[in-house]
Order: sequence, then C-alpha cells, then structure tokens
Amino acid sequence: MWLRLLLIAIAFVLISVPAQAQNRYASIIVDADTLDVLHARQIDEPRFPASLTKVMTLHLVFDALDAGTLRLDEELTVSQKAARTPPVELGLKAGAKITVDQLIQSVAVRSHNDSAVVLAERLGGTEARFAEMMTAKARELGMQRTTFKTANGLPHPDQVTTARDMAKLAHSVLTTHRARYRYFGQKRFRGQKNTNALLHDMVEVDGFKTGYTRASGYNLMVSATRNRRRQITIVLGGASGKSRNQHVRDLVERGFDVMGVVPEARTQLVMSDTPPTAILRGVDAPVQVKPWSVALRNMPSEGFAVQMSKTLAPKAPMELSSGFSQGQPVFHAKLSGLTAEEAKGICKTAQGPCWLIAP
Repeated sequence: MWLRLLLIAIAFVLISVPAQAQNRYASIIVDADTLDVLHARQIDEPRFPASLTKVMTLHLVFDALDAGTLRLDEELTVSQKAARTPPVELGLKAGAKITVDQLIQSVAVRSHNDSAVVLAERLGGTEARFAEMMTAKARELGMQRTTFKTANGLPHPDQVTTARDMAKLAHSVLTTHRARYRYFGQKRFRGQKNTNALLHDMVEVDGFKTGYTRASGYNLMVSATRNRRRQITIVLGGASGKSRNQHVRDLVERGFDVMGVVPEARTQLVMSDTPPTAILRGVDAPVQVKPWSVALRNMPSEGFAVQMSKTLAPKAPMELSSGFSQGQPVFHAKLSGLTAEEAKGICKTAQGPCWLIAP
C-alpha cells in the first residue's frame, strides 16, 4: 500500500512540475550600448530565477537610497522570519541589528537569503508585500513575463522569469544605478569570495549575480567590458556550476566577437577579399563569419508574414511558424543567411517586433 501511495505522489509531482523546471536552459547576450540581441536561445521561455531574484531586490533598495527613504548607515532589526530563512544565510539572529550597507554586501557578494528578507521587510513591511513591489517594478521595466514571490529567490512555483527579462533588469541596474553597481563586482565580503567565479578569473567581467535551486539549475548573470564596450550575458538552467561558468566564458567571448571587439593584445580584425572569411593578422587559423538571422514576430496572417518577408529580404531563406498572442493567432517568419548589417537594417524598418539572432 505504501509503495502505491509513493508512486502516486511521484506521478503527481511530475505532472505538476512546470515546463520550465523540465526544460531549464536559456541564454542571451545583449550589447549593453545598442541593446542589440547578439545571441538568443529560448529567451522568452519561463524559467526559475533562483538568486538572480536578488538583483531586483537590490534594485529596489538602490531606488530607496536614491529617493532618500533609506540610508546606508541605517541599522535594521532582524525579524524572527528573517532569522529562520534557510541557507545560504549570513547567520543573523532575531533581534540583532545590521546596517543597510552590510546587508547589501551580504546579498550581492555572498547571496545570503536572510539578509534579503531583512531588506524586504524594511521596504515592504512584509516579504510578500515587497514581492508585489518587485513585480510592479518588473512591469515598469518591461519585464512582462516575470513574477516575483520572494525577495531571495528561494523556490516558489509562481516565481518565474525569462532570459530576456533578466537582461532588461541587468541593463536597468547598469543605467540607473551605475555607481551602486560596484556592489555586484565586490570580490569579498567578510573574508569570503564572491559567489561569481568569473569575477576572479575573467578580467572583462566586473559584476552581477549567481543563482541556483534544484528546480532552476545553475543560473548566472554577468556584465563584461572590453575596449569600452559592454555586454550583458545571461545563462539559465546550467547543469553544474563548473559547466555553467565555462559556458558563460565562451558566450562572453562570442559576444565580443560579434560586436567586433577583440582583446587589446590581438591585432585588428581585417576582412579578406573573399567573404565569408575573416582573418586576424598574426593568427594562423581563419575565423569563419557565420550568417545572422532575424525573427519577424506576431504578424496577423500568413499572407502578411510572407509579403513582409519578401519586402524586407527578398532573397533570404524564409521559415514560417505560428502561435497565439492574447488568444489570437499570430504568425512568425525567420529570415536567415544575412549579414549583421542586413539583419540590423531589417529590424530597424520592420513593422512590429523583430528579433536579431546572432550566429
């Protein structure tokens, strides 16, 4: 009897686990200066944010500091709820006092869950109310597919986001709180290293956040600069911390390659007379220039999608697909085999949503 009950329970869990928990991977690279999407994989599919949630928590903290409703030297009292928050935590005791500045460092550098709750209760009264404020801020930033339920990213079935939405959040921090972004790049807090390993071994990376739960997999948000150009890279649903970190390293390099930004130690990229091969002077192996694509989204009919595609790129291979938006059928067209300039030009003149898809 007990075995039957166990099997029923397991079946119920498998049925009830959202799709985002079963297919966890997504990734995006965004040129932080132009907002061009340089790489996109399942960027609008729902995923669990885990501790990337804390970036929004600190965004609201930074907003309050700028508004003068919160001070860095203000001492906050730790509630029993915050003290009971499970690991990873700073180890705060109920009734203890700690400054806002210390709490920010605790959250940004070591991803402490209890510290996030203390900040949430200060600004929202309760963590639940603060989560509502977080979701409202998400809508303000255009994060239409994100809902927050906790301040620290601990598991909640309704707390979801997308890679694109996380990139929007990162960009908002970089643009509206650039001076406070330094917290995400701080390498140590109370003698312990930042959880973001890329801060310690990749010179271009200067900040942002790790995340992990069993449901989410290994998440990482980074921002990196090279030759005064900045990118934002997000990976959700990595299989392990090590593989996720290596994947993000590869994506950061890929992003700079697409942006045409090479390390200062390398010589200038020069196009050969016979495209599509680009050769780096001083590098023996040629670097193949792969074609770009664009996705024309949410068109009202198949005929309209075909006509729009032929108008914008008459020679480009076209792939049609369909879906629903707000209960109405919509049609999408993917145009491939484009140069970067052609793809960007199409999206500038397209009527409606247009996604750049880098190689």
